[in-house]
Amino acid sequence: MKIGMTLPVMEPDLSRQDLENWTLRIDAGPWSHIALGERILFPNPEFISTLSAVAAWTKRVEIIATISVLTMHNPILSAKQFATIDMISEGRFTLGVGVGGREEDYNAIGSKWSNRRWATLSNCVKTMQSVWSMEYHPNLGPTTSSKNGPEILAGAVGPKAMDMSSNFAAGLAGFSFNADIEEIKDSFNRVNEAFMKKNKTPRLVTSFWFGLGEEARSDIQIHLERYLSWMGEDLAKDLAKTAGFSGSQDKLVDFLHLIKAAGATDVILVPTSKNIEQLILAEEVITEFNQNLTN
Repeated sequence: MKIGMTLPVMEPDLSRQDLENWTLRIDAGPWSHIALGERILFPNPEFISTLSAVAAWTKRVEIIATISVLTMHNPILSAKQFATIDMISEGRFTLGVGVGGREEDYNAIGSKWSNRRWATLSNCVKTMQSVWSMEYHPNLGPTTSSKNGPEILAGAVGPKAMDMSSNFAAGLAGFSFNADIEEIKDSFNRVNEAFMKKNKTPRLVTSFWFGLGEEARSDIQIHLERYLSWMGEDLAKDLAKTAGFSGSQDKLVDFLHLIKAAGATDVILVPTSKNIEQLILAEEVITEFNQNLTN
């Protein structure tokens, strides 16, 4: 099982140095991939620009977009942008796609909320792949490392979405809100069932918020009360009390073993603090986890 780390792009007052320090340390550390997600109506750095910077700063790790809300965007322009990131990263880019859940993001850039459908997403992916394969237009580059472009993962949840995504995706870009093993197993079962119908073996990626140390739950609550504020202040506070993983390094090691046993191919940790000490503590967890596998 490969393990990656998300950049703390949703933290306030983030600087270039914060991003560069985290990125370079992840690339040099025990991590298999580095990830970041998209959000519009929020003071986070812009998605495509940040992915490009990460592609230029890194040399080794896989870069995973978790996720692009593709139905908000023009698929032709998106195809060119993602092809550029693929080129800069020399083929280390993997694209997670989904329809999102925040109408405010669609409205902020003049996109139609009615586009938030998996049928629309499926068509957007097909259009992008026609660009990458040069079928759409022979001069619409750059050329991607693979003829069909970057690998696609689907941020699908429901059975219908998973069934549709099995036609174009290599697997799941999943997220466990409560960092709950039964929740993760359930999502994997649904994905396996959908992909089995197409005689495909899916890549099973899950992720979750985490905090390590004595201030872990406090960090998670502060982070999520801000991040989930679009749901309403009371609901955000209530959800932040239990969401994500907070605890000791040993408990996180144990949880990762449970996820591996559930069949995960990949796990991506999502920090709730920009304090690089959280990354350092998590590195120690990954080192111990890997040593356990070899003993």
